[in-house]
Amino acid sequence: THGLFVATNVTLIAGASMFLLPKFEPEEILSLMPRATLMMGVPTFYVRLLQHEGLNRETVANIRLFISGSAPLLAETHAAFKQRTGHAILERYGMTETNMNTSNPYDGERRAGTVGFPLPGVSVRVTDPATGETLEPGKTGMIEIKGPNVFKGYWRMPEKTAAEFTKDGYFISGDLGKIDEAGYLHIVGRDKDLVISGGYNIYPKEVEGEIDQLDGVAESAVIGIAHPDFGEGVTAIVVLKPGATMDEEAVLNALRDRLARYKQPKRVIFAEDLPRNTMGKVQKNLLRDRFKSLYMPAS
Repeated sequence: THGLFVATNVTLIAGASMFLLPKFEPEEILSLMPRATLMMGVPTFYVRLLQHEGLNRETVANIRLFISGSAPLLAETHAAFKQRTGHAILERYGMTETNMNTSNPYDGERRAGTVGFPLPGVSVRVTDPATGETLEPGKTGMIEIKGPNVFKGYWRMPEKTAAEFTKDGYFISGDLGKIDEAGYLHIVGRDKDLVISGGYNIYPKEVEGEIDQLDGVAESAVIGIAHPDFGEGVTAIVVLKPGATMDEEAVLNALRDRLARYKQPKRVIFAEDLPRNTMGKVQKNLLRDRFKSLYMPAS
């Protein structure tokens, strides 16, 4: 949605030009930067650029703005990119059903780990999924959106449309988040990705954030897998940086003082990469299916 309505359509309306590339190749992207003023990409693109020795302040000297979307941008990636290039990536939040909802400011503090403030004319609130009551700042709940940007409904699916809207007209996003005291919106994760282990709610992004800070870790995905004792077992899929070595015990030991016991992974699995869709989002459903029998006794 962002690629069509924001990147493409706005570029055409402005009479600007765009480089349309068949796939992301860091070498080619870096070679084109002297001829561009703006780059829009998913977090994976920025991680790949940071892994390339050719990324520096001279390379990006002609770029006015870097924008990230589609999936959460790690605060560590935001900080590393700013240190390397001098640019603070602008992160925003949108959906197919709503187009753009919120954005960090163009002029102002682009706060890492957040997706900024509601755009003009857009109302965003965080509610208790069970009661629908609006939550106070700092509390995690369901993100709901209302405004002229929100779609009218799903084509020929009136029941689904009715289920996705509140009585006062807010669209239920399916995303969990919180609004801090300064008004910045934080995305915590998808409601369907919430892990419930031993009766406790565990937000994968919090666990992933701690794992991703460990030396040698490139990225991680935390999922819930059926567990005979806990209902769901917190499970971490970890991708290491090139040349890094680490085993399961090392990760678990490192997390003992970082996370409450019920949030700590029951297992850590290492993988060469994480499955992603065409928009760069990690496909956790594929990971859950791949490891669905991990905690089940052998038949």
